[in-house]
Amino acid sequence: MTIPIVKRYLIALGLYKWVGVATFTVAVGVSGIVALQPTPEAKHLIVGLMTAIRPPVLFSETGSKIQEQAATVTPEMLFNNEVRDLVAQEVLVDPRKLETAKLIVKEGVYSLSYEDTNAEKAIEVVNALMEQIVQQSRKINTTYQRSIIEEVNKRLPDATEELKQAQEKLEEFKRKEEAVLLTSRAAALPGAIGASREQQRQIKLQLDGVEAQINSLETQLGLNTDQAYVARALAADPIIANLRVELYTVESELDKLLLDFRDEYPPVVELRRQKQVVEQQLQQRAAEVLGGNGIAAPLRKVEQIRVDASLDPTRQQLAEALISLTTQKEQLQQQLKTAVETEQEFEAEYATIPNKQLELTQLEEEVGIKKSRLDRMQSTLEDAEAAEAEITSSLTIAQKAAIAQKGETTEKSIPLMLAVGGLAGIVLGGGLIFVLGMLSGKFYTWQEIKTALQEKEVPLFGLLPDVMLLESALDLDEMPLLVEHNSPYLEFYEKLRTSLPRQGTQPVKVLLFSSAAKGEGKTFCAYNLAIAAARSGKRTVLIEADLRSPSKVQSLKIVPHPHSSLEPLRYYSDIGDCIQQVPEVENLYVIPSPGLIPQPGGILESSEMQRLLADCRHRFDFVILDSPCVTQNNDALMLEPYTDGMIIVTRPHYTVSGMLAEVIEQLTSDEEEDSTKYVPKLLGVVVNGAEIPVEFPLQPLDDFVDMSGPQIGDSPRARIEATASKV
Repeated sequence: MTIPIVKRYLIALGLYKWVGVATFTVAVGVSGIVALQPTPEAKHLIVGLMTAIRPPVLFSETGSKIQEQAATVTPEMLFNNEVRDLVAQEVLVDPRKLETAKLIVKEGVYSLSYEDTNAEKAIEVVNALMEQIVQQSRKINTTYQRSIIEEVNKRLPDATEELKQAQEKLEEFKRKEEAVLLTSRAAALPGAIGASREQQRQIKLQLDGVEAQINSLETQLGLNTDQAYVARALAADPIIANLRVELYTVESELDKLLLDFRDEYPPVVELRRQKQVVEQQLQQRAAEVLGGNGIAAPLRKVEQIRVDASLDPTRQQLAEALISLTTQKEQLQQQLKTAVETEQEFEAEYATIPNKQLELTQLEEEVGIKKSRLDRMQSTLEDAEAAEAEITSSLTIAQKAAIAQKGETTEKSIPLMLAVGGLAGIVLGGGLIFVLGMLSGKFYTWQEIKTALQEKEVPLFGLLPDVMLLESALDLDEMPLLVEHNSPYLEFYEKLRTSLPRQGTQPVKVLLFSSAAKGEGKTFCAYNLAIAAARSGKRTVLIEADLRSPSKVQSLKIVPHPHSSLEPLRYYSDIGDCIQQVPEVENLYVIPSPGLIPQPGGILESSEMQRLLADCRHRFDFVILDSPCVTQNNDALMLEPYTDGMIIVTRPHYTVSGMLAEVIEQLTSDEEEDSTKYVPKLLGVVVNGAEIPVEFPLQPLDDFVDMSGPQIGDSPRARIEATASKV
């Protein structure tokens, strides 16, 4: 048995063999072109050496710095495009060829290498390059020395001007501020500051004593200052005192009457009214006393007013003392604030004297810094000018250019290169065919479909083989079906029927056929399963529910109703008119499709279609519905609730893995999903056109035609030609 991956590759090889042939041809052609190219001349490697040098005596600091700077120069700085262009003009060489030359530095030794087919010319080029690199080193050192001189000359006038401005600013400050510093009241200000601090200390002591008395009075009274003010004001008001007495008298009389009479007694009602009036007057008066005109003060409760106004004379004196001490405390706090502000003014005035002295010192230091900077710049300029005589190159030629390695010419083997190209073409072509086969997304064997269904946990009900019929049994205008009694294929469809799951104790009675896409043979399988069920003695009806395609009942020697497409609802409403018996197959009935109906969803959802399905369920033993593809419309999903479940038909070479996975995901539910959502009942999947053995009667192989290879919608002549080519 062939391994599945090998079988898949062989199928992909049959489909994309021309891609492999083209890849092989291109690879052999490229290798042939490379083999026919002329053999390049041998190149010689030329090498020259340079070393770093240092002058024996340096008298200037700038010269020493330049030599230190030379150690940091990179090979890219020494061997740049300017050097290449100058040498190219000197030795008459293309500058682009000099880009292959390499300058490498290792342990202070500069190695310059260059390859060329002409050894003498290469030696001349390397010697010229080394001389120019030595000159480039001296140029870099000179540029550094010149940059120092230019930079100092550029900054020297500004430094001189800054020193002049600093000196003038110092002299001007001395003329203005020196007299002030000598005649200031430096001796009087410390005494004033001390006196202010002593005054603050005395005020703080008085403030501490007043706060202690306030705390003691608040403890004795049980009131704070605000509460004491309110209680004193209310207790001293004669109107509030009279209202309190009047309120007490009314309450006493009311309590006496309530001992003998009820609340409804007129005198009791009158006393309550008087009490309410007195309380309102008491609240109004308290607001007037506390808030002046009674507007600003909030309305206090009567009980609180009576408590606040009940101060005795002794407590009134304590409240007055508390209020007086609070006033004294506020005065002392204001005096303390004034003393602090006075001290701050004295300190600010006294602080200006050291600041002026500090400013004088800063001006003197600034003059010294600017003078020192100017002196250093002048010294650096003199040193850099003196170092001009010491500038030399930091490199010297240690070894002239010489041949380091002679080039050797190797002959190409044309047969070997063609063989390598052919092998590469075979590998690339085979890999490209394998990749194209994997990227197609189609299943090529029924084993691949079975594996995909196992991953999705969807049952596989049956394998239906390639159907091959006698060429004499074909009619070019009809779809060939398994109407012969002794057809070896009916056994597979009978096995599919008996493999359907049972609903409790009852078998599946109404079955819906659909597929993921066109060309997978769902109509062919539905017809043949109906024939197999009728042959087994089941009273079977086949309903063509695909209202988007023409009817196929001509293959069963049946003529569709001529006017069914004009009034489809009326057609489906009369089962006696729409149902027809198949003459060649006993127990088989067909309800042909009206044909191409625009917007068939309304027909499938109509009450006429529902009554038709219910009537067929009652009259027949087995009902098969052939519906459109699931991915193209929702016709199959609208019919499924009126059936016992649906079967998806797949087919190698036609079924796309991604499309099948999408259909299975749409027709299966997850436990975590909403249980109230209706999910179509997917019974399982069948594989049509599977490569499985079938026992044929002893007849010539040339008399058979493959009926499951081409699509159902293809013409019979196309199916015969496709099958004949396959056989």
